Amino acid sequence: MSVTWQVDPELDDRLREEIVDLWHAASEAGGAVGFVPPVERDAVAAVARATFESLADGEDRLLVGRDGDRLVGLLFFTGNRSGLRMHWRTLKRVMIHPDRQGRGYGRALLAEAERVARESGLEALHLTVRAGNDTERFYQRAGYKEVGRVPGAIRVGPGDDRDEIHMWLPLR
Repeated sequence: MSVTWQVDPELDDRLREEIVDLWHAASEAGGAVGFVPPVERDAVAAVARATFESLADGEDRLLVGRDGDRLVGLLFFTGNRSGLRMHWRTLKRVMIHPDRQGRGYGRALLAEAERVARESGLEALHLTVRAGNDTERFYQRAGYKEVGRVPGAIRVGPGDDRDEIHMWLPLR
């Protein structure tokens, strides 16, 4: 694995398309990144556009990983837009391309996010996980602790409600 990480890359048209492609592939593979398969690429693109707009004020940030010239992973650091919560961020849309999973890319992405957060002076990172995919174990191995659960908060289909699990990584 030879990933190059970049924080706040120039969000040009090429990168926007690559992000939508990755997001769509992760969604189609069953990744819990805001959609349930099958999902149209246009639906992903619409949510991605709103996410890109949230980067403009600088409170939200983008971390991308490339293996050579190929985008293989990304996540968004999202701000809380509250003076009382400026010391931590939420990680959203944490994803590795499905054909690169199981090779350590996800762990490397989280390690880079932690490094960036520490260098930025943050005191903690938060993320949510959709129950039923066993992804909470992945995050626990990376040091995150479950700090709360909202029963049935995520409806992935008729009769299929999942808990939203809140996880926390103290950086101090």
